[in-house]
Amino acid sequence: MQQKEGLKEQYDNLEWAGPIDDESVIRADCLLTFPYEYPGSDTEVSIDTDEFTAVCPWTSLPDFGTLLVTYVPGDVCLELKSVKYYLLGYRNVGIVQEHAANRILNDLVSACEPRSMTLTLDYNTRGGLHTVVSAHHPRN
Repeated sequence: MQQKEGLKEQYDNLEWAGPIDDESVIRADCLLTFPYEYPGSDTEVSIDTDEFTAVCPWTSLPDFGTLLVTYVPGDVCLELKSVKYYLLGYRNVGIVQEHAANRILNDLVSACEPRSMTLTLDYNTRGGLHTVVSAHHPRN
């Protein structure tokens, strides 16, 4: 029984102190675009990845999720390699899930000025809770 109580005390004192960066390391200036040859069309572009990760700013634990961006281009389209590098910038950033979705949407909209864009971050279940955050441009 004493061994079990000792383990409980160790468990209660267990903490993670991994590296956490602030949002200043996110490089929106790496986002590239290319001219869209069909401006004015209702063509919808979807980009998704199941490799998105950021860090909980309070626990330092990673948040993993699937990111989906759907947009109707204006005059330019997002270049995919630059989007990948941009998203990798979140890997050690301490940011809450709701803020991550809005920050990414704002940066992508600034880069390509789409007619419309929806960004959905579907996070893996953590602590028994499943979170899905959606942000829209223009705001509904």
